[in-house]
Formats: sequence, C-alpha cells, structure tokens
Amino acid sequence: MHPRTPAVSRRAVTRAAAAASLAVLFGATAATTRARAATWLGPRTLDVSVASAALGRSAPVRLILPSSFDDRPGPTYPVLYLLHGAHDDYTSWTRETDIEAFTADRDLIVAMPDAGPTGIPTVWRDGTDYEAFQLQEVPALLARDYRASGVRAVAGVSTGGYGAMAHAARHPGAFTAAASYSGILDTTAPGVPPVFDAILARENLAFLSVWGNPVLDLPTWRDFDPQARAAGLRGTGLYVSNGSGVIGGSGDLYPEALESALWPSAHSFTATLALLGIPVTTHYYSGGAHSWDYWRREFTSSWPLLAGALGLPE
Repeated sequence: MHPRTPAVSRRAVTRAAAAASLAVLFGATAATTRARAATWLGPRTLDVSVASAALGRSAPVRLILPSSFDDRPGPTYPVLYLLHGAHDDYTSWTRETDIEAFTADRDLIVAMPDAGPTGIPTVWRDGTDYEAFQLQEVPALLARDYRASGVRAVAGVSTGGYGAMAHAARHPGAFTAAASYSGILDTTAPGVPPVFDAILARENLAFLSVWGNPVLDLPTWRDFDPQARAAGLRGTGLYVSNGSGVIGGSGDLYPEALESALWPSAHSFTATLALLGIPVTTHYYSGGAHSWDYWRREFTSSWPLLAGALGLPE
C-alpha cells in the first residue's frame, strides 16, 4: 500500500439495525463536508483535515484503514471511534497505544476525531459543536471517501469517555457499543462540576463556557449528562471502568486524586443503568490512576465487547 488520494465512494451507507431514523443525523452534511488532502503517516494511517461548519474551522481526524483496503475495493467497513481526553489531542491513541498494530489484521476503520484542547465533545455555549463534528461530519466523510459502513462503536478516555457515553445516550442507535475508561459519567454529581472548571482553567478558558452554571443552567447540564440520558443506552453494548485512585493507590497523588474524584460518578451512572435494567460490563479496580497505563489495559479488556458489536472476531 502506498500514499494515495482515496476514490470517492457514492455507495449508500449500510445502516446498523434499526438505524434508519439516523439517516438525517449521519447524512445531513454528506453533500457539504469536504476534506483537504490526506497526510499519510504510514501504509494505513493518515490525517485528514475536515472543513467543519459545526466548528467554524478546519479540524483534524486521524484514520487507520484496514490492511485490505486497497486489495478489496468492494467491501464497506465498520468504524471504531476513539476519543481523546483533556489536554491532549487526536494523536493520543496512536501515540499512547499500539492501536495500529492491534488492528492490522482486523477489517475495520479506526477514526480518532479532534475534540479541542479540553477533549469535551459537546455543544458549547458559544455554538461550537463538537457533537455535530463527530456524529455528522466525520461519519459523512468516512462513508463518502473511505467505504465506511453504518456500523459504529465508540470508546474514550477521561473526557473522551464522557463523550462516548453522551454521544450514545443522546443518539440512541448511533453506536452498537460504547466504552468509557475513567470517564465523566454523571456530570451533575457533587464534585464533578469543579472538575470541568479545572479543565477549563488549565486551558485558559472561561468558567461556565461549556454548559453554563451547573445550578442556574441545570436543564442544559442534564441534557448533556450521560446519567440523565441513560435510557437512551438501551440496546447498546456498554463497558465502564474506573479505579478507586488514592484509596489503594501507589502514591502518584494528582492522577490518583482525579481518578478518585470520578469514582462515585461512575458508580452512580452504572447504578442508574441497573435500575433501568440496562446491561453493562463494569471493571472497578482498587487504586489506579487517571493515566494511559490503565487505559491501555482497559481497552484490551473491552475489546471482545467492541468486536462483537462491530461484527468482528475477537
């Protein structure tokens, strides 16, 4: 395989079961989303700059294509979306994991879209819409240019774990599976809004610039809260993992304290799923930290669920 410009595919997108109602969501921007020339980083890995109306700027997405992409021009492929965390970017999954080698013999596309410096893929108060970018514009591009099917799963770390569950909950049927590794899953839980404040402060962004005040603008916070929207996850394969952090930790205080802060939120989220009768695979472990040392392991543990939802062998 060698660097090339992908042929434009005009085949209709294969939709997942019961996903006909998502045609508007995933097809609305198919005629308008345009990508600049791809930058090839290896035989299967490339960066694409997407001219995004939702963001009002061009934004990147890193793709890993199947090894068979050139040799088998007919098939369409399921897509695994991997979302990055705060203070990181769309390159994190290839930088911190072996995702390229892991998927070398698997017939799927891996898409790693940008979510900005905070990694919070939502609709911001100023109208910046990372949700539309990730759920409309990127899928439209993949269907048109890279033979992506309508079968999708999503996984993310930290704020990307929030995004994985929020996207799946707010758009039932959009994904066959969603996995969160140390994600923010109950955004209105005590102690969680200050976590958002700290993320914004570190990026020199104004407080309340995501969804406003967590008290005065509570309906907006709940609208984007995976726990409040948990009923939308019925029928989606789910995986949630979180460490206890400081309690049982190794002494690396800051990442362990952050992991501890998210521990109650994760339990609250999965307890709500249990009340709703929605199955979820959980891995709660003693200690741990908010870091890739743990997230790499959790991705591997969640792979059988993700693979099954994507129609792939383990």
